[in-house]
Amino acid sequence: MRLSTRALSLALVPALAFGLAACGADSSDGGAPEPSTPAAAPLAVTPADKQAGVPVSAEIGADEKLTQVAMTDGQGAAVEGALRADGSSWVPADPLSYDTTYTVNATAGERTATTTFTTMSRPENRMDAQLFMAEGKTYGQAMPIVVEFGQGGVAEADRAAVERRLFVESEPPQPGVWHWDSAIQVEYRPEQYWQPGTRLTIRLGLGGLPVGQDRYGKVDVDITASIDTKRREIAVDNASKKLIATEDGKEVKSLPVSLGKTDAPSFSGTMVIIERLDKTTFDSSTYGVPASSADGYRTDVQFAERLTWSGQFIHAAPWSDGDQGRNNVSHGCVNVSTDGGKWVFEWARVGDPVVIKGTEQRLPTGDGWTAWNLSWDDFKAGSALK
Repeated sequence: MRLSTRALSLALVPALAFGLAACGADSSDGGAPEPSTPAAAPLAVTPADKQAGVPVSAEIGADEKLTQVAMTDGQGAAVEGALRADGSSWVPADPLSYDTTYTVNATAGERTATTTFTTMSRPENRMDAQLFMAEGKTYGQAMPIVVEFGQGGVAEADRAAVERRLFVESEPPQPGVWHWDSAIQVEYRPEQYWQPGTRLTIRLGLGGLPVGQDRYGKVDVDITASIDTKRREIAVDNASKKLIATEDGKEVKSLPVSLGKTDAPSFSGTMVIIERLDKTTFDSSTYGVPASSADGYRTDVQFAERLTWSGQFIHAAPWSDGDQGRNNVSHGCVNVSTDGGKWVFEWARVGDPVVIKGTEQRLPTGDGWTAWNLSWDDFKAGSALK
C-alpha cells in the first residue's frame, strides 16, 4: 500500500578515532595500531521498550529512517504490516489486540533494536466513522472518498493525526488530498475526475486511534471499489432551463427543467449524485416547515437523485410539466417530467457530477459532496497535513 506521511531525520556525526604512538615502545609490526571503529548507537524505537498502555493503532517509529520491521504477538505469531513510503514508520495492517504484549525487531541502516511493549485495555468512549462507499461497487467519475465521523466528529487540533490514518491507493496512480469540510465530514479527491476504470483500495485505519476528548476510533474500515469506464455528466443551465446529459463527452439527452423559485433557489455549483431513490416522500416538516402551511408540502415523488444534504434533488415532477423549460417553481430541486426522470434515474450513477449554473445562490461547502466545487488549491488548503 502507498502510505504518505512526514519523514523524521537525524544527522548522525561519527566520532573520530586517532591512533597514538606509544612512547619508547616498539610495535610488533613497526607501525601505529589500527584505529578502532566506534559502535553504532542503539536505535531508539517507539513505542519505547517496556512501555505499557499503548493504543492499538500504534505505528513503529525510530530516530532514523526505518528499512525493516518485524513484529510478533505474545504467542510468537507474526504481525503483518508495511513501511510508510518515506520510512518514517511501520504500520500494522490491522489494529493490534488490546491487553497484548508485542515484540519488535527494527532496523534502520546498520542500526537495530529489539523492544517489547504492551497495549492498553479496550476503551469505553469510542468514535464511529462511516465511509460512503461499499465493497466491490462501481461509481461515477466524480465520486469523492467521503468519511463521516460520529459523536461530535474531530476537533481541529486532532485532525492531522486522524488524516494520517486515512489511506488511499488508486490504480492507475492518481495522487489526491483530503479536505475537511467540517468536524464531521472529510473528502478525498485527485486533481481531476478519476480516470475511467480506476480501482480504489481504501483503509480508514482508525481502530483504537486517539481522536481527542479521551475518545478512540472504534474500528478500521477496508474496502475496494471501482470507477465506471464511462464518463457521465449532467449540466443544468438556469438561463436555458435545460438539463443536458453527456456520456464520454457526447450529448445523449436534453430535458426541459424547472428550478427553485426566487425565495427557494437551486444551488449553483458542481455537485455529485449522493443517492438514487426510485420512490420517496418529500416532507417540509423535516426541516421545520409544517406540511399544512402555505410553504409546506408532503409529496410522493419518483426517480430522485440526491444532490445535497439539505434536500435538493433531480426528480420527476409531473405537477410542474407546464413550467418546465419556462419558469422556476420548485423548492430548490431540479424538476423534470416523469419520462425524463425515469430516463435520468436509469442512466445516472452515484458519483456522477452535476453542474448547475446561473441561479441566485452558491452551493455551500459540505452541503453534500462538494469536493469538486472548490479549486484544486482551495481544496488542498483544507488538509490538516500541510
